[in-house]
Amino acid sequence: MGLDKTPPTKDQIRSLLRYAILAPSSHNTQPWRFEITEGAVSLFADRTRALPANDPNDRELTISCGCALMNLRVAAAREGFDVSVDLSPAQDDGDRLAVVSFRPGETSVPGGEEWLSKTGLFLSMETRRTYRKRFEPREVPTVTLDALLAAASESGCELKLLESETQRHQVAELVAEGDAIQWADPNWRRELANWMHSRSQGDGLTVPGLLAPVVRAVVRMFNMGKSVGAKDHQLADESPVLAVVGTEGDSRSDWLAAGQALQKVLLVAHTHGLQASYLNQPIQVASLRPKLQKLLDQETFPQILLRLGFPEDDSHAAPRRPLSDVYIVKKSNA
Repeated sequence: MGLDKTPPTKDQIRSLLRYAILAPSSHNTQPWRFEITEGAVSLFADRTRALPANDPNDRELTISCGCALMNLRVAAAREGFDVSVDLSPAQDDGDRLAVVSFRPGETSVPGGEEWLSKTGLFLSMETRRTYRKRFEPREVPTVTLDALLAAASESGCELKLLESETQRHQVAELVAEGDAIQWADPNWRRELANWMHSRSQGDGLTVPGLLAPVVRAVVRMFNMGKSVGAKDHQLADESPVLAVVGTEGDSRSDWLAAGQALQKVLLVAHTHGLQASYLNQPIQVASLRPKLQKLLDQETFPQILLRLGFPEDDSHAAPRRPLSDVYIVKKSNA
């Protein structure tokens, strides 16, 4: 498809946002909001949906917004729209993370919107899942791993594959240690419980509606770090692929880049039949992050630890808030 030389209308931009909000986010908080203007849309961090205990610096919040930004780019490319992305918008609002402008001409972001339009990434947005169960016990082909490495590199990040059994076991130990530290923190447990919602609420970690009050009470009251850590240790050990998304720096722009790279990796993975989930505990716990970095023997900053493989069965999509809750249309000045 050739790139359309006519910028999208506000209604068309609103339609593109239906795909942006399918991005993954910590605790399914969906911490983004958008402002539509003539021929452009601004991406904002919604800090009312932050996780102070789990993500005190809003690092994962920003990564989640980067994932939504990549989805928006993929959707725009699929519809034939060319875009330029300003990742350093004027600091009139510290929550404004990016401005996506729709106009003719060459794109100004890595990866290339024309390339995005020719891949199967668009179809993957609606069927990608965070798959938290065990994967099938089969290896991921080298050609698929190469595609994942390229997807991260095209977005200016590095995807480090953990290949040795020793290294994988050490990472699994860090995951279990992270679980123990987090679950021992009453504030962390309280925050987790507060984001356990019934599906009808449209966000958060889904639990059956009738059981939600009981589940939240149990999570608040009991330290389940040992049992959760043992389960996550097993998941890490058995996963066909363990990988870390890393960035050269550790600033807001790096987190946005990590989000875009992560989402591209997830979408490319899905085109090869894979799903993924996260074991970010060694990155979320400040004392463990340097240990993970040293274990990887790299200078890059680890941003996301994910596991990938072929799912054994289907899983439901996480609920989403109504599109109308996450955007506004800015009226033009007369």
